Amino acid sequence: MGRTKINVILLIILKLFLVGTTTGDETCENDREMDKLCGGHTYKSVKPLLDYFKQVRNELDQSEIKEKHISEINADLMIKYHEIVAIHEKLMKEAFQLDEYKNKIIRKENDLQLCQSKVDKLESEINLQQTTINKLTLNANFLESYDECKKELSDISNNLEICEVQLKKLNSSVIEKDEKISGYSATIQNITEHQKTISLKLEKRQTMLFKKDKDIEICHAEIVKLNRTSHNNNIPSSCLPFGYQPGVHEIKVSGVDSFDVLCDSQLAGPGWIVIQQRIGGEEDFGRDWATYRKGFGSLDSDFFLGLEKIHRLTSQQQYELYIHLVAEDGSIFYARYDDFKISDEDHGYSLSLGKFKGNIWDAMREHENMKFTTFDRDNDSDSYDNCAVLYKSGWWYNRCFDCNLNGLYGRNLYWYAETVNYLKEAKMLIRPKEDKNK
Repeated sequence: MGRTKINVILLIILKLFLVGTTTGDETCENDREMDKLCGGHTYKSVKPLLDYFKQVRNELDQSEIKEKHISEINADLMIKYHEIVAIHEKLMKEAFQLDEYKNKIIRKENDLQLCQSKVDKLESEINLQQTTINKLTLNANFLESYDECKKELSDISNNLEICEVQLKKLNSSVIEKDEKISGYSATIQNITEHQKTISLKLEKRQTMLFKKDKDIEICHAEIVKLNRTSHNNNIPSSCLPFGYQPGVHEIKVSGVDSFDVLCDSQLAGPGWIVIQQRIGGEEDFGRDWATYRKGFGSLDSDFFLGLEKIHRLTSQQQYELYIHLVAEDGSIFYARYDDFKISDEDHGYSLSLGKFKGNIWDAMREHENMKFTTFDRDNDSDSYDNCAVLYKSGWWYNRCFDCNLNGLYGRNLYWYAETVNYLKEAKMLIRPKEDKNK
């Protein structure tokens, strides 16, 4: 019976231990329940033991809280450690970049400042991490981790010193390059001064040549003036008498007053009269019949000599025609006809060519025997339209053209061929096969 009572008391103590950590009304209710089970005397005997169990339980809970706090601090320390490792890797990467900068020092002088800024930034970050580590060392439980961090920081500092040494070497290399550049600058300055001396000599020579050219022009003008004051019988009928003296000269043919022509001796030899020229693109070639009959334009730019003058020239003797063409890509071509002439106005200034020779397809042949057409006089073979209206220029149109040297600049200044179609320059020149003035 006594043993059973002892067992009951032990069970009661166990139950009290399990609920000993409860607080407030719950504790009071347990105390009343114990009084009923054991009686007041037994409970009072056990109560000190229960208070001890409660104290132990509280201390265990506080110990768990401390361990949890220690785990959190350890985790934070590991994070800081990984950050320091990342900084170390970043420093290693910067050191590798410094090696690359050494190979590109001539073109990367400005990058040295950027590299220095990055190093300063890393030092700032290291100092910040050092401050954080110093704060952590206040807790004696983390001395071992602090030593490891300190070792890592020492390694990072060593790498930083290496970077500074490399920077000093790079700065020395930059200074050496600057000295070389200074030497080159002196050489360039000497060359520049020599060039200035040559330029002055060249200017003097050019001034002398300019004066000589002016003297020649004055002499030539005097010659032209003397020729023009001479009797009309002494005025030549072509450019042949002027030989290799190109430029503007006066000629005289029967049926019209004397007039100025542009003589050319460069493209195909001496004695050529330029009857049409397209070199500037500023002249409007969409003119009426009367204007094409008379001629228009400027002899130093784009012009058309005049149908009546061309008729008078080619009717006095046999003329040959030379056509000079420059394609859009700069290629040069020519076409030559041995018996060029145009009829009188009553026959529409119809075109005759003769035999062909050249380095381009004979595109003018399509227009042989055709009368001249302007927007106010339609002589082409097109039954529906006036080609001069369509293409805004006068020409010996057929249906409408294989070539049009009077067309608008662009896609209408045209010569059909396998190698060239669109032109940027065109000239028509004529020369007598025999000079009757000789």
